[in-house]
Amino acid sequence: MILDSLSNSMCYAEKHPLFQAAFDFLADKELDRLPPGKYILNVDSLYAVVSRDEGRGRDAARLEAHRRYIDIQFVAAGEELIGWRDLSSCRTRAQAYDSGKDIEFFADEPERWVSVPPGSFAIFFPEDAHAPLAGCGPVRKVVVKVAAG
Repeated sequence: MILDSLSNSMCYAEKHPLFQAAFDFLADKELDRLPPGKYILNVDSLYAVVSRDEGRGRDAARLEAHRRYIDIQFVAAGEELIGWRDLSSCRTRAQAYDSGKDIEFFADEPERWVSVPPGSFAIFFPEDAHAPLAGCGPVRKVVVKVAAG
């Protein structure tokens, strides 16, 4: 997991060939005007999901993990609280892996909670289980899905 401000995104662009395109999309001044929905940035390997959500609170947040995609979760407005746990320490699967949606859920508790303020992002790799929307209140997010392999 990586947590940082979008202003420092250049430090991470070399970690994956598609990260620079993802960060360029997040830095676009028109991002705030995009309605919620899915935006294809590079067919099958890079897309973004813009959303307006309400935090569910820590008790309702569920750990999830992805095998094919890396999540770059950017907070445009509001504040996000996300739980984290190393996937290798997850012991209780709550829902089997759905290959069509590239997601599986776990009943384990997060080991850590991280606050992601506006203008910041968290990157979750396939080895990171994460529980988004664990805070309270409205949040506008952009999740960029980057093909892992």
